[in-house]
Amino acid sequence: MKRALIALTVVLALCSVAVFAQAPKAAGSPFFATWKLNLAKSTYSPGPSIKGQTAKLEPVDGGMKVVSDRIETDGKTTHFEWTAKFDGKDYTVKGDPARDAVSVKKIDDYNLEISNKKGGKVLSVIKAVYAKDGKSRTETFTGTDAQGRKIHNVTVWDKQ
Repeated sequence: MKRALIALTVVLALCSVAVFAQAPKAAGSPFFATWKLNLAKSTYSPGPSIKGQTAKLEPVDGGMKVVSDRIETDGKTTHFEWTAKFDGKDYTVKGDPARDAVSVKKIDDYNLEISNKKGGKVLSVIKAVYAKDGKSRTETFTGTDAQGRKIHNVTVWDKQ
């Protein structure tokens, strides 16, 4: 009985160490925060730009959850959400009429690549680069819009 209690205590201690060892890494990641689009520092080609956007990025096991509110060029708001692992597989996007799925690859601790898809087809790719100080991120967005025009947007986001 005493051996079983000692073994159980050791297993629980090891599990606690494993769980808490992962927490600081996620908490210290520059990805996870509430971000606000800085329109003054962003460029849209061919344009026009949206009027604003805020996104909350939270860690999930092996990936991230994104909850975002965007003010479109016509002033209407779009609320969308998605949760994806950093495994390059497709995950459902809810609420964004421009896409129905994303796939996310973590390049390293400061870079992500997000593919936006509609009906299984990649429409655009976002290369997100997070500043080493964790205060900003820059996204380079390339692809085609609904009219088939080439898009090359560079957006800058400020940590809130």
